[in-house]
Amino acid sequence: MTEIEREEMEYDVVIVGAGPAGLSAAIRLKQLDPELQVVVLEKGSEVGAHILSGAVLDPCGLNKLIPDWKEKGAPITVPVRQDNFYMLGEAGKVRVPNFPMPPLMNNHGNYIVSMANVCRWMAEQAEALEVEIFPGMACSELVYGDDGEVAGVVAGEFGKDADGTPGPAYEPGMVLKGKYVFLSEGVRGSLSKQAIAKYDLDADAEPQKYGLGMKEIWEIDPDKHREGTVTHTMGWPLGSNAGGGSFIYHLDNNQVYVGFVVHLNYKNPYLSPYMEFQRFKHHPMVAELLKGGKRVAYGARAISEGGWQSLPKLAFPGGALLGCSAGMVNVPRIKGNHNAMLSGMAAAEAAHAALAEDRSGDTLDGYDADVRSGPIAKDLKKVRNVKPLWSKYGLTTSLMVGGLDMWTNTLGFSVLGTLGHGKTDADATERSIRHTPINYPKPDGTLSFDRLTNVSFAATNHEESQPAHLKLTDPDLAVSVDWNKYAGPSTRYCPAGVYEFVQEEDAAQPRFVINFQNCVHCKTCDIKDPAQNITWTTPQGGDGPNYPNM
Repeated sequence: MTEIEREEMEYDVVIVGAGPAGLSAAIRLKQLDPELQVVVLEKGSEVGAHILSGAVLDPCGLNKLIPDWKEKGAPITVPVRQDNFYMLGEAGKVRVPNFPMPPLMNNHGNYIVSMANVCRWMAEQAEALEVEIFPGMACSELVYGDDGEVAGVVAGEFGKDADGTPGPAYEPGMVLKGKYVFLSEGVRGSLSKQAIAKYDLDADAEPQKYGLGMKEIWEIDPDKHREGTVTHTMGWPLGSNAGGGSFIYHLDNNQVYVGFVVHLNYKNPYLSPYMEFQRFKHHPMVAELLKGGKRVAYGARAISEGGWQSLPKLAFPGGALLGCSAGMVNVPRIKGNHNAMLSGMAAAEAAHAALAEDRSGDTLDGYDADVRSGPIAKDLKKVRNVKPLWSKYGLTTSLMVGGLDMWTNTLGFSVLGTLGHGKTDADATERSIRHTPINYPKPDGTLSFDRLTNVSFAATNHEESQPAHLKLTDPDLAVSVDWNKYAGPSTRYCPAGVYEFVQEEDAAQPRFVINFQNCVHCKTCDIKDPAQNITWTTPQGGDGPNYPNM
């Protein structure tokens, strides 16, 4: 096969992903030196199209980046006015008082936001500084320099046929070269995953841990709406089956965000995170809130939960990992956007200093050091033991011991040191023979919905003639391992109904089918598949969900 010829464009810094980390880096670079050539490449059809977050935003990062964000019209207008925390049983609830909680759990001064809209606004601020932003440009490959450093990316390749060969309308895309390349792809980004493996960035880190976050936007009865109210729950319906919990955030315009997070280290392959979410909405407290309302949007994404001890090395020859590409979520606070912004600024400052010294393609060790000694470290180190305690000892112990550990960390010490995570989430899955199937209630179409109906509210779309962006390392393993040993958990852990096993007449074994058109880019399959046989890659640019206000 002849080598594909591509046009090249050169920049000082190439940024992959127009999320809070990438846009913060771009803005900070131009603040430091307006003459720098900075480009941001976004795989979504527009900035914000692939952004899904809770989200209660701690504005500390934005305060540092754009201190006058209020005057500049940032879509951050709903301050948190009330904080509620409940333990749920199947039919009742117990409110957990706020006073015993560590100060870091207080949402005073935070805002309920659509991070998709915040990123759209941030993109406007970046473009006003003459940052080039190209949406619909999926980055499919890393480009390496003569010394093995990352020197750029391939972006904008379109028109491949299903077998991977160039079709009649094939466009080879371009090589965008940078003196430094920032990977800010979000959780489990495909290029970030390659960089971590190539440069062994996680050699000294604990395995990364993940959750699956699912979210619906509801318009509710105005009489039930309480703008600025934040509610979190734990307990039912998950029980001992899995860790996780819910969030209900009252934003403006009589809308609420209703979300559910399931930690992906669950053992039972019959568990369906999506169905647990749908069941949750039938709890009397939630059902009463949503009664008479309507769901207007749906989406899902993975969440990095490993925290401090799972951070890989953040800098590598020619580039850096930003935000959720590295994993900077504070799990008990359910917040990572502030750290994403802080990491983008720190990377920008390290790159600016290097470029001022006429350096390029080297390792920005100063960025890694900044993150490990600055405000991100201060945020993550305090809560580093909550997730491993929850994983090993369950909800009750993690609440008591983890809460005590957060209090002592607030005072500057921990009696526990730093606990490890142990197994990956894929390895945590047990064989089906050790478990019994879970009989989930059928969705009623009013409060709860089947997956394919809900996926239509994500407005996801993929050109069907392209190669499937969900790749199998060994197609035979889908049946021999996923189906025969684990009862096909791929049909349950995916919140978009991408995977199914079809039993055809006279066939001894079912056929594995990948409906990649349904994919909402959550990356759960890449994380949870027991055989680690599924790799998520980028489809052609612009494909995927089109989230409005997530």
